[in-house]
Amino acid sequence: MEFEAVIGLEIHVELNCTTKMFCDCPNRPGDEPNANTCPICLWFPGAIPRFSREAMEKASLLCLGLGAELQPRSAFDQKVYYYPDLPKGFQLSQAHLPLSRGGGIEITDESGKPKKLRIHHIHMEEDVAKLVHEMEGRLPISLVDFNRAGSPLVEIVTEPDFRTPYEAMEFLKALRTQVRSVGSSECSMDNGTMRVDANISIRPRGTDQMNTKVEVKNMNSVRHVGDAIAYEIIRQGAAVQAGETVILHTRLWDPEKKVTLPMRAKFEGPCVPDPAVPVIELSPEWIEKMRSRLPEMPAAKTERLVKQHGMTGEEAAFLSSDAEVAGYFEELVGQGIAPRTAMHWLTTQLMPAVLLKMLSNNEINANAAREVLAHMFDSDDSAEAIVTARSFRQVSDTATLDTLIDKVLNEQSAAVADLRNGQGKAMGFLIGQVMQASGGKANPKMIRELLTKKLI
Repeated sequence: MEFEAVIGLEIHVELNCTTKMFCDCPNRPGDEPNANTCPICLWFPGAIPRFSREAMEKASLLCLGLGAELQPRSAFDQKVYYYPDLPKGFQLSQAHLPLSRGGGIEITDESGKPKKLRIHHIHMEEDVAKLVHEMEGRLPISLVDFNRAGSPLVEIVTEPDFRTPYEAMEFLKALRTQVRSVGSSECSMDNGTMRVDANISIRPRGTDQMNTKVEVKNMNSVRHVGDAIAYEIIRQGAAVQAGETVILHTRLWDPEKKVTLPMRAKFEGPCVPDPAVPVIELSPEWIEKMRSRLPEMPAAKTERLVKQHGMTGEEAAFLSSDAEVAGYFEELVGQGIAPRTAMHWLTTQLMPAVLLKMLSNNEINANAAREVLAHMFDSDDSAEAIVTARSFRQVSDTATLDTLIDKVLNEQSAAVADLRNGQGKAMGFLIGQVMQASGGKANPKMIRELLTKKLI
């Protein structure tokens, strides 16, 4: 029997707010352990949470950037469970009335066709504390760092639209770009500001049935997400073929062994409305105000760059994936540098604008540009000063080049004859000889033009 996978993702994104979600403690989980705490995030008796407006705005921008519809009414619930990283015995989340519903991201699947991967809803919640397990010494112990407790999160819950590891990986890369574009989070799986859980089940290909899913955690890169899903599809398929029953539970991805390992039974604690945090009500005017703050999104920017600068879709998508790189590219073009030149140097060696402008104006050649860039790393001198001091300026004077070319033609009569007999390689040889005669400073484009006039 041939199986297909049914995959859904749950993505936690830490918002880059100045403070935590319900108090004024700094939102800096990496500080000295337990430095950023107060009675609210430690949940002392009588502490009253105060919801962060910044968290509300950043979460709303994230939702709108993913095409979701902000709900006019949302509310926090107490998600009850008991664990050492949760001092109050429950987590403030939005189980019943999430911040937004709908939305999605379009990717290109493995066959090259567009595919829309839908988002079910996005809700806000607070992060929990961090457990640090000390396994060395006479007695292994676990320590709790509450710096992270109360940090503002959103959880993006997708529809089970994914069928392959590739689709999940492409979705995560596109989502990361979208969220970074609106400025709500760094979205780095390396430092934990984006965390991904995958829910995976299998079914006979061609059917619509929904079978028991398995949740996989502990994936700290996009590649690990793909590897974990691929392994779990194979594991579940082998289990079903052997007559075993897939049971609902949570597994951990082991990146060293490249396997998923059982962690615990799947547990869903009760969720009851929280009486301390007021219901959030959003007016249509406020929602439109937030929508007006959205920047140009990557898909729209890609389309514009293709139309405006004649770029390929791949080139435009590369630029659009990083707002700073795209901004730098457009700044270069605005200074009169040809889009093709700017794109080439951005994708090979990131050049300062002044250096690219000199290159675009034929004041220096490509080899000289690389030399100047290397000197700029070791010097406080400007590009202009380095070019002048080290005589990197390109020779583009027609009279000077004519003199050099005539000298080379007199010395290389055999190559001249070869070129006139149709041997194209001779042109490259002659250009190289002129460049050598000029000490590498001649303008190769002008050399070719002048040689063509003289010999062809």
